[in-house]
This record gives sequence, C-alpha cells and structure tokens, in this order.
Amino acid sequence: MEVLLPLLLACSLLFTIATPIRDITDVCASQINDFQHLNSSGLHLTLHHPQSPCSPAPLPSDLPFSAVVTHDDARIAHLASRLANNHPTSPSSSSLLHGHRKKKAGGVGGWQASTSSVPLTPGASVAVGNYVTRLGLGTPATSYVMVVDTGSSLTWLQCSPCSVSCHRQAGPVFDPRASGTYAAVQCSSSECGELQAATLNPSACSVSNVCIYQASYGDSSYSVGYLSKDTVSFGSGSFPGFYYGCGQDNEGLFGRSAGLIGLAKNKLSLLYQLAPSLGYAFSYCLPTSSAAAGYLSIGSYNPGQYSYTPMASSSLDASLYFVTLSGISVAGAPLAVPPSEYRSLPTIIDSGTVITRLPPNVYTALSRAVAAAMAGAAPRAPTYSILDTCFRGSAAGLRVPRVDMAFAGGATLALSPGNVLIDVDDSTTCLAFAPTGGTAIIGNTQQQTFSVVYDVAQSRIGFAAGGCS
Repeated sequence: MEVLLPLLLACSLLFTIATPIRDITDVCASQINDFQHLNSSGLHLTLHHPQSPCSPAPLPSDLPFSAVVTHDDARIAHLASRLANNHPTSPSSSSLLHGHRKKKAGGVGGWQASTSSVPLTPGASVAVGNYVTRLGLGTPATSYVMVVDTGSSLTWLQCSPCSVSCHRQAGPVFDPRASGTYAAVQCSSSECGELQAATLNPSACSVSNVCIYQASYGDSSYSVGYLSKDTVSFGSGSFPGFYYGCGQDNEGLFGRSAGLIGLAKNKLSLLYQLAPSLGYAFSYCLPTSSAAAGYLSIGSYNPGQYSYTPMASSSLDASLYFVTLSGISVAGAPLAVPPSEYRSLPTIIDSGTVITRLPPNVYTALSRAVAAAMAGAAPRAPTYSILDTCFRGSAAGLRVPRVDMAFAGGATLALSPGNVLIDVDDSTTCLAFAPTGGTAIIGNTQQQTFSVVYDVAQSRIGFAAGGCS
C-alpha cells in the first residue's frame, strides 16, 4: 500500500506529524456521538456551529469577531478570484508549491510541476464560519470531525504519516494502513481526471503513479495529498468505494477538524457520490452559536414545507449554487432601488460565508432603511471592520425591524433579529451585510434556523422557517 509520499525533498519536512489531542469532554459530551443514522428517507447527521460549546471541534472561545470578519473576507476574495478566473493559470504564474518546498532535481520522486491562481503558502486558519459534523472512514470505521462546505467539491481529511504537515485535530489522524478497504487511486483513473474541475487545480502524479490532489482555500490554506478510495460511513449506513483526498500536507486549516466535506455540484462531491443510493438532494438547518445542534440530511425531504427558488444557471462556476435575489424589504417596505440592481451581480448561496454580500446600491439602501427603522431605539456605534451599520447593544435586546429577502419564484427568507444583526462584542451589534463589487453571496447568518434544501435533481433551492426546532 502506497502511503509514503515520494515527493518530499527536505528531511526536515518528512516527519512533521501532528500530535493528536483528546476529544472534547464537557457538558455537551452526549452530543458528540450525534444522531447519525440512515433510514428510508436518507442520511441524517448532526451539524454544529463552529463556536458552539457543543461542537466536537470548537473554535477558541476567546476568538475575537475581528478574526471571523478577516477570514470571511479571505473566503470572499478566494471566491471572487475563483469566479473571475475559474481555470488554472499558465505555468509562468505562481506555482502551487512555490515558496513552500523545492522540487527534487529533475523532478524525480517529486511533485509534478503545477500551477494555481491562488498561491499556496502556510497561513492562519480559515473557514471559521463553516459548520462541522462527523464522518466515519475505513474498515473498521473511525469517526472524524469534518467541516461542511457547499462551496467545495472534494472531500479530504488528514492522513498518517502526515509526511509534510498536519494541523492539530480533535482525535487521532486517519491511518490508511489500518483500513482493510483503503486503496490509493492511480493517475490513469477517470476520478484523477476529475480533480481539475473539483479543485480548480491540476492533478499531479507520484513516481509510483498515484494521483495527487491539490486543494486551495482562502487565506493561503491548503491540503495536498493522495486521491484515495475507501468505505465512508455514517452511523449504521456505509458506502464503499468513496473517493476522497488523503492529506499529507495540510496547512493552516479549520481549527481542530480533521478535514472537509464537499457538497458542491461535482462528480467528486459527497452529494454526487452518494446520490445513486440517496438521490440528488440535501438539506440542512444551520444552528446559532448558542444552540446545541442543527442537522444535515442527504436524500428525500418533505417538499410541501418549502418555498422554492430556481437554481440559476451560470457559466462562472458550474459547481456553485447560484440563485436570483429579486427584492428586499424592511418593516414591510421595499428598498428604494430598481429591480435591476438586484440582478447587477451574480448571486450564490454559501454555507461557509458569515456576512452576506450585496450589490453596493442594494446594500446602501438596506443600511439606510435599517438605520432609519432603529432610529431612537438604539444609539449608533462606530464602524466595525467592514461592518458600517452598528448599534450599541445586542441583537436579542434591541427592537429590530423585520427584513425579508425575496428570490425569483416566490421564495422568501423572513429574517429574525438574529439573522439581521450580528453581535461583534459584548456591547455592539452590526448589520450582518456588507457591499461587494464582485459576486453577491447569501451567507450563513441569514440562513441560521431555517431549513434549506438543495434539490439538484429539480434544480431548485427551498426555504422553510423553524428548521432546527
């Protein structure tokens, strides 16, 4: 079994192995086993907010909100770069491995030359806005804490022997040698050929003909390793022959999670690989940070409880979920902008972005309308980073106007105070929206507590209130 990366050059890098740390034991310990199960309606998993005390891999409790905003901006910049140039750059541009490790002389035993539009260098953790769940892998199965991302396709996790680097994670690192069903994927496989579309980075090939993936994210975090195949499991349900990345060089990523589950529209995503058994649909409810848990389900759903908007088609990136925002109202009054302003930018819905981004004129109208509705009810507070509509107090303690976001087809998100404002510290809360000149994004603050279904088979997205209850 090929588990040693022949592509590494400096001996100092060969044995950088993360020290496993104990799983979280606290008042939410009973939540860690979750309610994973597979039944006639599909696969059902527990979903945790990244800052929930019940998360099996929580972010630091003292993480300042400024860090959340910084990483959120990095994610937005990465998405913008991806949509502006969704193909690999020419060999003359920044190499995927430039500045991190040198290629062996002549390339023998090393990574094949490859490039990416996003330079990959060690960076601070990203994805502070992503929710987490658990995934079982191998035979016998071992459970791992994973970030869930609708904006990514390839699922990957850290793998022993962590030939270059692994970040600290909750629980042990996956050891492919301990699984009776593990197999490395050859470069000649069709799945290796799918990596370009799944990661927007070209695949590479080891001297032993094992396919190498390269996945990059905002703030220069990345994972590089072997494309692999094994049995994936969730509770009592197992699915053999699942393709994923077995990460040997994982830099600056995701706190204490083991890796990432990709749910985008791509042949290598978890959704598409399980679809022959479960169907091309998934739904979730994103809980707030104070809630114990939400859920992620793959498979059938109750169609009668949702209002729907069509998935919009876009040539920018076939794997992302585009929608059409058609209007916003504050306290029942539509914003004073022409309908064309909402369509001035392409719009995606994303589980990992915290702050919703709107076309500039739409944002300005929303900011003014919310500020006017709250005039006299809450004193204004100074701008906080990119958030320029702030108030003294907390979202829960203020009289916040209802904000409705309308989408093509009649679907509406009727936002509660916690979906409109976000607390940035103990005494300040801000409008959880910001302007953008690039792609508009419906972020997870506005989605919290709603049930959201992505029905790829019928090309529609549905919303229903009270999803986490």
